[in-house]
Amino acid sequence: MKKLVKNRALFIRRTGLILYDIFAIAAASALGLLMRFDLSYQAITNKLWIEMIWRYLPINIVLTIFIFYLFHLYTSLWSYAGTTEMASTVEACVISAVVQAIGMHLLNYRMPRSFYFLYGMCLLLLVITSRFAYRLFRTWVEKRTQKAVNRNVMVIGAGEAGNSLIREMNTSKYIKKNVMCVIDDDPKKIGNYIHGVKVVGNRNDIIEYAAQYDIDEIIIALPSLSKKEQKEILDICKETKCELKTLPGIYQLVNGEVNVSQLRKVSVVDLLGRDPIQVDLDSIMNYVNGKVVLITGGGGSIGSELCRQIATKNPKQLIVVDIYENCAYDIQQELKLKHPELNLVVLIASVRNTKRMEDIFSKYKPDIVYHAAAHKHVPLMEDSPNEAIKNNVMGTWKTAQAAAANGVKKFVMISTDKAVNPTNIMGATKRICEMIIQAYNDKSDTEFVAVRFGNVLGSNGSVIPLFKKQIEAGGPVTVTHPDIIRYFMTIPEAVSLVLQAGAYARGGEIFILDMGDPVKILDLAKNLIRLSGYVPGEDIEIKFTGLRPGEKLYEELLMEEEGMRDTANKLIHIGRPIEFDEKEFFEKLERLKEESKDEAADVREWIKELVPTYMTPEERQAADGQQ
Repeated sequence: MKKLVKNRALFIRRTGLILYDIFAIAAASALGLLMRFDLSYQAITNKLWIEMIWRYLPINIVLTIFIFYLFHLYTSLWSYAGTTEMASTVEACVISAVVQAIGMHLLNYRMPRSFYFLYGMCLLLLVITSRFAYRLFRTWVEKRTQKAVNRNVMVIGAGEAGNSLIREMNTSKYIKKNVMCVIDDDPKKIGNYIHGVKVVGNRNDIIEYAAQYDIDEIIIALPSLSKKEQKEILDICKETKCELKTLPGIYQLVNGEVNVSQLRKVSVVDLLGRDPIQVDLDSIMNYVNGKVVLITGGGGSIGSELCRQIATKNPKQLIVVDIYENCAYDIQQELKLKHPELNLVVLIASVRNTKRMEDIFSKYKPDIVYHAAAHKHVPLMEDSPNEAIKNNVMGTWKTAQAAAANGVKKFVMISTDKAVNPTNIMGATKRICEMIIQAYNDKSDTEFVAVRFGNVLGSNGSVIPLFKKQIEAGGPVTVTHPDIIRYFMTIPEAVSLVLQAGAYARGGEIFILDMGDPVKILDLAKNLIRLSGYVPGEDIEIKFTGLRPGEKLYEELLMEEEGMRDTANKLIHIGRPIEFDEKEFFEKLERLKEESKDEAADVREWIKELVPTYMTPEERQAADGQQ
């Protein structure tokens, strides 16, 4: 039925155009002759010319309509007409005039020579008027009807980026925004217009014009601006209560880099919900200069970024250890290409192999160790708890043992907020790892520290790559629970924290990043869908699947027993170590080692012996229900 209605509307439109063109051909023929005599009918010296025009008119109509059909003048989308359609129209009208001259000559209809030129010119004007007037009228109607519901936008920046942004927003039907005014600090640009939008003032006028034009959204189109100046402008914009957007996120959405039918590139920083943590690595990385640095799990998301950052700080030697050869190979090739002068060693090894780790540490004698090797996927570790113990707990134990025995100066372990009051095996094993680090700091000269942070946006296995794949496939996007929240950080932030912990480390600390407010996973999914050019719930469905094994609705950064004190960086804090009986701890650790080696079915009970705060999800739910 819809197809029938659509075909009927198309037939009516094309019939209307043909009828108009018949009128245009007759009118152009009459006007061509009248214009030859200054639009005076009385001045026409030979009345036979009028008779010849009307005799030839039926032939002219048939031939011209056929020419117009060949040039797609009845099949083009005139609401989107541009230079291509204009060129086709000009060519069709010129050919019509030439064919008319030839036809009338063959029939011995003698006309003034200038008539054919004037006819072609009149026909072109009439045809262009019909085609392009439709586009102008439709654009005017759309602007009038949409203006009330569109968001009023102020663009900051009258350069190339701002120019492209305004043009796209003015012409694209997918972008529901009215560009009301432009701000730029260049006094030469103030008072001028960009695509009909006036440059009204500089940054000091933002608040005034935001109120005057009832602005809903401010877009900062200054991609090359320094971070300091961006912050100054953002501070002004925040006083307007308008929604703020900056390049590249929105710019990628409207400048044509991608289209609405495919997944758009999204900066994970756009999804963070807070300003990224800035760390002056140059001032804290001197301790890496000239040192032998070893990174376990060096091919993973965090480990590989550690490699990249450290490679720029002139280490004496960089040793990458990873069990996965493909990951190790990828980072090896990247570092060789970008840092050919780097003394790089890439080793395939498991942190679970005591002899292998001892051999590596005794041969290379690293000064600094970053321990990033671990199993981290919560549901998988719930199904394979003994593997989590072998890799996370025993791997950390053996690596720490080798570090202490071989005079490593600093040992930094990557931990997680899931180690706090854990409800899953992965978090519980990481809490045991923190306790191992604390114990070895007390019994060796090595400075052992742990770094605890939340979920890492964009890392392997995180929600962002999963959501992107689901959006690209057309949905649905799966969220476990509508109320689930998490702390988030970017990979560079996580690595910055790890590196700064190495600089601040005095031994025994647990470093914690102030990650701002936690983010609802549902909001994260909706924002990613929107930034990908779709409408949540309409274009892409969001489906709730229920909490996974070992998953809780929220994560914590500190246990009740842990205090917190600041470092020189006010956004990085130190949790006070919790005292425990180290002798008893290692005795239980030996038993846990044997139990996991024997693939014990009740290994969770032994974990509870080491981590009293560990609860299964069922136990946590029951405890919450009693409160």
